[in-house]
Amino acid sequence: MKLFINLSLFLSTLIIIDNKSFSLTDYKIKIICKKEKYKSKCIKDLQEKKFNLEKGNLIEIPVVPYKK
Repeated sequence: MKLFINLSLFLSTLIIIDNKSFSLTDYKIKIICKKEKYKSKCIKDLQEKKFNLEKGNLIEIPVVPYKK
């Protein structure tokens, strides 16, 4: 019985954690791309990265060095 309870708790936490996605929403993508010169290209790139992230593929995130 204890094994069944532990197994069910473990599987339920996997299901709950699996449904969370930390990718951007479409609304946030539009807000970010509002400042860009080519809005449609920016939206397309961010949506492609979002799709790849949700599928579990690796994505590249550019790092801009900090200048004092």
